[in-house]
Amino acid sequence: CVKLTVLFPPGSRVKTDCSEFRLTSCLPCIDGTFMNRFTGLKECLPCISCDEGRFVKTSCTTTSDAVCEPLDGFYCIDPIGNNCVAARKHRICHPGQYINQTGTASTDTVCSDCSTGTFSNGTFTSCQPHTQCESINLELIKAGTASTDAECGEKSSNVTVAVSIISVVLFSLISAGLVYWFYFRLKKTGSQQGEDDRERYKYSTILSSALPSSSSSSSPPESSYTPPSNQATLSPTTTLQSTLSDALKCKNKGITFILNYCS
Repeated sequence: CVKLTVLFPPGSRVKTDCSEFRLTSCLPCIDGTFMNRFTGLKECLPCISCDEGRFVKTSCTTTSDAVCEPLDGFYCIDPIGNNCVAARKHRICHPGQYINQTGTASTDTVCSDCSTGTFSNGTFTSCQPHTQCESINLELIKAGTASTDAECGEKSSNVTVAVSIISVVLFSLISAGLVYWFYFRLKKTGSQQGEDDRERYKYSTILSSALPSSSSSSSPPESSYTPPSNQATLSPTTTLQSTLSDALKCKNKGITFILNYCS
């Protein structure tokens, strides 16, 4: 066997080399492999796998590799011939930026900042001017920013403003009046109760000092007055209780009445 370089057609590979008793032989490539040129190799090449942001544009055959392209929203970062080996997702513009150049299968998205007086939420292809509320007969509620438009609302009339102010003032006056009234009532009630307690204590002290003490060792002088036989004689305790009760009822008539009544 004279060893010569034998090249087999695309889609095949060398099976065995020639020997003294046989010639060089070949086999076709199996599924998932390919050979796209004349070769003397013993192994076919593996087909490329389209993943990570790519899809299969052309399927792999025994004579050609698969062709991959980026998915929508991706662009190729490693092109080899007409095939994309790796892809990356397009940039997303932030609020306050607009899409200056839309991304393609081979280029990334280009973002730019909005100028003063305009806005974009990040998906606009150009920044939009802020709404002029005065031009549409509305009132500015909230000023616009680089990412949001101005907010407009109905204009407030002078009558509405006046009514609102008057309502607030009246509510404040009524609230203050109620608070003062409750405070005055509580204070007056407490003051009157204290005065009544002091009056009761004063008259009780006067009556106690006016009556003879039961613990005295000397006998009280005998009175020359003898009550009628048909009139009941009141004990000092009964006289004190009756006198104290009447004194509290007639406290405005003076101390002289109490002393005369008890003598």
